[in-house]
Amino acid sequence: MKAAVFTGPEQITIVSDTLPQPGRSQVRIKLEGCGVLACDPISRDGQDKALTSAEPMGLNGEGWGVVDAIGPNVRSLSIGDRVASLARSAYASHHLADADSVIPLPPLLDGMPFPGNSLSRVMNIFRRSDIKAGKRVAIIGIDFVGALLIQLASTAKAHVIAISRRPASLAVAKRMGAAEAFIIGEHGAADDPVRIIETVHELTGGYLCDRVIDTTGEAGLIDLAAQLTNAQGRLIMAGCQQANSHEGVMQPLRERGARAIQTDERNRGMGPGVGSEVCVDGMLEAVAAIMDGRLDPTPLYTHRYRLEELGQALIAARDQPDGFMKALVIY
Repeated sequence: MKAAVFTGPEQITIVSDTLPQPGRSQVRIKLEGCGVLACDPISRDGQDKALTSAEPMGLNGEGWGVVDAIGPNVRSLSIGDRVASLARSAYASHHLADADSVIPLPPLLDGMPFPGNSLSRVMNIFRRSDIKAGKRVAIIGIDFVGALLIQLASTAKAHVIAISRRPASLAVAKRMGAAEAFIIGEHGAADDPVRIIETVHELTGGYLCDRVIDTTGEAGLIDLAAQLTNAQGRLIMAGCQQANSHEGVMQPLRERGARAIQTDERNRGMGPGVGSEVCVDGMLEAVAAIMDGRLDPTPLYTHRYRLEELGQALIAARDQPDGFMKALVIY
């Protein structure tokens, strides 16, 4: 097998090793590819995870491929099944996964990438948002997850307002079904938060939004999200943040009857327990949504790399150049 390993901070080497053998309740997957997450190593703001072990890289489960070996006590999967996995170490030609963190992919999805962690996160956030026809929905942060949430919400006949710091993402938001899209910033062509609140107030006749989803976890945008949420509405914090760090924002929200929900799905599914069950359920929901046409992530797979180009893929996921939505490593 081939695998990417850290040989030093920000130093990636592709090594060859013997194929691992599946243990009890495990399967081995010959990977076709995996998704790349911005929170993988070579991370933003200089806070790099200085991993130096010889373990294969890949801190989040984003791999898909074909089962080529099964261990004892596996009844739900067979050799030759095309599957998606939540197992770690997807930056390799093969990896081992617990059978209960793997789902089969139907034949109609043959040839389609399936980065399970991200797609599961989308479906879990959407389910907890309880978005229905006629609801006014603001989605803050138009990355891969935000764009797919726009698609699901607009397909559900909600009125969607998209807000992003990235000018290039506005066109994506419109293509995915947003009725309005705004750039937030300090000056220039971008609107400041006060102007966005005023505009949404006007657009909704003073009603504001029934649902507001923040995918960024940024303090300033959480504050904006709270101010866009109407009384009896629901604010869904879907970025990497701690609820208690925003108590000053959350308390006034609760006092007027709105509800705040924290749902960080980024790092779930990494091991046994409730987190992995939630992610598996989300993957199954993503399969169903793709099959019935509510979800189509294909146009958002904007950057593809070989395993030997993993460093470039991680940098693109971190820096998000114009046009970037989702990077894949294809084997």
